[in-house]
Amino acid sequence: MALTDPVALGAWLMPNDFEATLGHRFTFRTDPGPGFDGIVHCEVLTLEPPRRMVWSWRGGPLDTTVHFTLSPVATESAAESTRLDFEQRGFEGPRGLAVSVILERGFGSMFGRLLPAVLDRLAAGEPPTLPPRPPPHPLAAAIEKAFASLFARRGSKNGDER
Repeated sequence: MALTDPVALGAWLMPNDFEATLGHRFTFRTDPGPGFDGIVHCEVLTLEPPRRMVWSWRGGPLDTTVHFTLSPVATESAAESTRLDFEQRGFEGPRGLAVSVILERGFGSMFGRLLPAVLDRLAAGEPPTLPPRPPPHPLAAAIEKAFASLFARRGSKNGDER
């Protein structure tokens, strides 16, 4: 449910209009940043419930795919456990590499803190909403400034300045 319900997905990732339907086009919305209008355009490319899902993921300089794979995990207790593997593919060139490093930082927080909190709430029968996210780290402005200068696109060959 944390991967397929738009409210639960929005609680740990971003607000969205997701539907778990093959071919569904949807968006995630967040604050804009340098070279990014705050909208991620996606489409459900693969849907193999309950084990695998793939989306296209386009926003700012990115045109990638995200892959979610769920696998059962054997545990010593009788409790069932599931492993989530997440992979974002398609980062190309120096810009893609730099964006992947920046996204990895955000995904670390999402998968390490926000998603587990949503899962705990769902397991307890509570709504998946979370309290507001804390304010950005004081270094965030410096990182954004560095990101903006790194990706300033003057006369880019594909002309897709945003």
